Amino acid sequence: MNKEIQAYNDSMSAADKAICEKLAREIDKHLAEAENKIWHRHPVWFLNGNPVVGYSKLKDSVRLLFWSGQSFDEEGLQPEGSFKAAEARYTDVKQVNTDLLKRWLEKAAKIQWDYKNIVKRKGVLERLL
Repeated sequence: MNKEIQAYNDSMSAADKAICEKLAREIDKHLAEAENKIWHRHPVWFLNGNPVVGYSKLKDSVRLLFWSGQSFDEEGLQPEGSFKAAEARYTDVKQVNTDLLKRWLEKAAKIQWDYKNIVKRKGVLERLL
């Protein structure tokens, strides 16, 4: 695991750390080709420079965010923000369904909106792939 991401996970409470570690393991397993790093203070995975998935600690939960998740047509993901992102929130590691997460990660690799160039396009997203 990326040392910066490990340090992020280690900074969490025991319950949140368990969630973060499980998410990181599953993301690394199913998006092995993705670059990962701390981006805007949170672990994020990128495909060809485009952010696809990440997680962050919120006040009451750990949020798993898929940048293009609203296009996945999946139950269990809630719209987030004004673009195409969708999220799932966890308060216990037992809530992380690895079969569902695997399906979401497969879709994250196939269904992408071009966040990498959103500034250059003045806030306009274009579908990739």
